[in-house]
Amino acid sequence: MSSATYARPADERVDWVFSIPFFIVHLLPLLAIFTGVRWVDVALCIGLYYARMFFISAGFHRYFAHRSYKLSRFMQFLMAFGGGTAAQKGALWWASYHRHHHRYSDQEQDVHSPKKGFWWSHCGWFLASKFEVTHPELIPDFWKFPELRFLNRYHLVPPIALGAVVWLFGGWSALLIGFFLSTVILWHGTFTINSLSHVYGHRRYVTTDTSRNSFLLALITCGEGWHNNHHYYQASMRNGFFWWEIDFSYYMVKGLSFLGLARDLKQPRPELLYRNRVKDGHWDIGMLGPLVTPPFRVVED
Repeated sequence: MSSATYARPADERVDWVFSIPFFIVHLLPLLAIFTGVRWVDVALCIGLYYARMFFISAGFHRYFAHRSYKLSRFMQFLMAFGGGTAAQKGALWWASYHRHHHRYSDQEQDVHSPKKGFWWSHCGWFLASKFEVTHPELIPDFWKFPELRFLNRYHLVPPIALGAVVWLFGGWSALLIGFFLSTVILWHGTFTINSLSHVYGHRRYVTTDTSRNSFLLALITCGEGWHNNHHYYQASMRNGFFWWEIDFSYYMVKGLSFLGLARDLKQPRPELLYRNRVKDGHWDIGMLGPLVTPPFRVVED
């Protein structure tokens, strides 16, 4: 199934009316031509980008989707709220679809496989009203918490709250550049893991999908670019398995563990780092390109 031949079902289409707010947010930073742009606005844009990327990477992804470490209920709420400020819906919605992605990675059921087209995997699926609903059966372990269900249902509360704080303390230019522009860049930075990390980069481990590692994507996503590592051992809190693989989310959560705010950070055992490598001659579905559907699944060791 290639992107050129994939026939998308009628309900897998961008809902243009549903997507109007998404496109408006892209245009709002242009209003800065009337307010001007200060260096503090640029600094705020960069700061809010990486702060919220951390909450998406370490919170929505590694904690809620994969349970790769443990938090107290209060810290769990903070992770959900912080990730919510990125305007990528709620933690339960985000993590449930990500679990579905791992279950069917690069197969026909995969919601955002690049095999269905670059733009669909990048943001098209996110703009389809079909995928607006959260599936509690995919995330029953966290669905039991009412505060998480609240943030998931009212997922606009965190970004609106953050935007209001930015405007109150920084004014209009801070809101347009510091908040809205960083939100747009954050969206597309996050989306590159769906659209690019299964297409560009190198493969260290044999997996049943086309996941790849990318140093550049790791830099802009706080370590999510080590995507082949992640698909090889999904339970690991550390995506950058080796010291030279920069992984800001791991460093931050490791720091939280020193403070007693996070615990039980999972990592692959040392011997697993040198197994199932592509260069050892294992048959690798990823090397055969995106036209092949994996006939089997790898069971995590």
